[in-house]
Amino acid sequence: MKKIFKTILAASLATLCTASCEKFLDAESPSTFDAPTVFSNYDLTESTIFSILQSLGETNNYRGRFLSWIGLNSDIEWYNTYKPDDEKYQIAGYSQSSNNGQLNLNNGPFAKMYEAVERANLCIDGIRNYGNPEENANMAYLLGEVLTLRAMIYYDLTRAWGDVPARFEATTSTTIYKAKENRDVIYKQLLSDLEEAIEYLPYPGATATTSRTDRVNKMFAQGLYARIALMASGYAQRPDDDMIGTGDLGSNRLSSDPELAASVLYPKALAYLKAAIESSTASLEDFETLWINQSNHNNLAAGPGHEPIYVIPFSDGRGRWNYCFAVRSEGSSYAGGATVTRGGDAGPVPTMWFKYDKDDVRRDVSCVNWRWNSDDEQELPGIQRWYFGKYRFEWMTKNPYTGGNDDGIKPVVLRYADILLMAAEIANELGDLNAAKSYFLQVRERAFKGHEEKAESYVESISGKDAMFNAIVDERAFEFCGEMTRKFDLIRWGLLKEKMDQAKAEMRELRSLTGRFANVNMLGGDVYYQLDGDKVVIYGFNGEAVKPAGAWEKKSEYFTKIVDSKGADTGLYDALINGIYSRDPEQYMFWPIYDDTLTNSQGIIKNDYGY
Repeated sequence: MKKIFKTILAASLATLCTASCEKFLDAESPSTFDAPTVFSNYDLTESTIFSILQSLGETNNYRGRFLSWIGLNSDIEWYNTYKPDDEKYQIAGYSQSSNNGQLNLNNGPFAKMYEAVERANLCIDGIRNYGNPEENANMAYLLGEVLTLRAMIYYDLTRAWGDVPARFEATTSTTIYKAKENRDVIYKQLLSDLEEAIEYLPYPGATATTSRTDRVNKMFAQGLYARIALMASGYAQRPDDDMIGTGDLGSNRLSSDPELAASVLYPKALAYLKAAIESSTASLEDFETLWINQSNHNNLAAGPGHEPIYVIPFSDGRGRWNYCFAVRSEGSSYAGGATVTRGGDAGPVPTMWFKYDKDDVRRDVSCVNWRWNSDDEQELPGIQRWYFGKYRFEWMTKNPYTGGNDDGIKPVVLRYADILLMAAEIANELGDLNAAKSYFLQVRERAFKGHEEKAESYVESISGKDAMFNAIVDERAFEFCGEMTRKFDLIRWGLLKEKMDQAKAEMRELRSLTGRFANVNMLGGDVYYQLDGDKVVIYGFNGEAVKPAGAWEKKSEYFTKIVDSKGADTGLYDALINGIYSRDPEQYMFWPIYDDTLTNSQGIIKNDYGY
């Protein structure tokens, strides 16, 4: 174990994930010390935690593979390219195999996440044995931080793969090969760990460390507890309890463990969320400003007056968030003077913009139907192609994107709006409709800035538990479009395929301007647009029935065009719509464990769910 420990500590010297690492990189290599020396010293212990984050920033882990694909596809977000033979599309379209070239890697997310888990296990063991956290508040904070980070990583492992090996102690020669464990065992360990961590952690802004969103705080641990409770008590594809790791197809069902029933988990989860809200250490911000700050690297402040609670702590030269998801640039040169062809890998489904109320400020921030061209001008790509307007290269003024493989954007893991909406959902399930409405209204009023009376009237009209649940299902779509959480909401609600089928039907209605889109009069298939500063104003999407006066550019056949003059598919053609999934998303909601891992497990790990 000592050899493993020293190897892990030496690897921590490569840590480049957080600005906080500057202090660490000036320190003597902790690999020259033994465990008692390291874990009785705050700075050296902190350095080992940075090594956990270093694993997340590896090329093919969170940075370049996991975050790029884990949330796709859903009823509100999809991969913007339909190519059945493209391995990237196959990941998003529920049709990948265990030899997928994007993820079947010996340094892919599965291996690197377990590397991070191993580092966390060593750190937890070291702090407990040598850090005296019972009497040293600073060491207790570090123990709470690493317990929370391990919980976050395991939450992501189970989101991606379902049942996975449970490793909560440092690896030894006798435990190097482990089969998959029932995920319920993992959930209970994570919830227990977070209960402990919450006791050690200060709220956002309470200390210098927790005044940064790239360090763990109490509210993040409380919110993560609620997320795991919601997932553990919800629906998912599960093998029979005694069939895990046998190739079982499984079924979409709730856990059979009574300790994970909603009636058991929800009261404690709600208590944590209420404590977070009552702490007044986070708040909602202006919606557009929130995302401008995120692209401009200004989302590191945590505490009263700030909405982001925790972000993935990539350095300013690491990460691929805008690189993948920003409004598309087709060879424009506005970013740092470099020619950029990036962004737009995924976007909102074409119906999403039309579902927002016209007075909802989230609509034009979340759903963008234009891109930059090589003349540094905005152009409309067509009704089939939308982008996430929350992420924009032109907002990156502090560290302009210059066309490399990394952009430095720190993706938001949890923000205060999610605390409020989880509290609303759980309060509603526990029968407190008035409390649910009060949490819900705060999010809705921010969305209807300048039209708050519409938000109040809407919430007042919600008449019961079922109506409140349906409102929350819709509101989470409007609030979190582009943040890649929707797929997992639908899974735990048991609505994944139902809502994706609904999205397919609605896209056909949009194409033909029938059903709920019958009032979107597109002036014979045309729309008009003009620039307002760096924004694009589109005329025709709100049901206008006459050609606008003034200087407008015309975009013809915006809806009606299905094939171009050469017979190629374009617009909302049937194969594109059907391609939102290629195989049953309920059967294949989880990724397969990949061949490289299966081979290296000496046959101990096996796939389920039909892979």
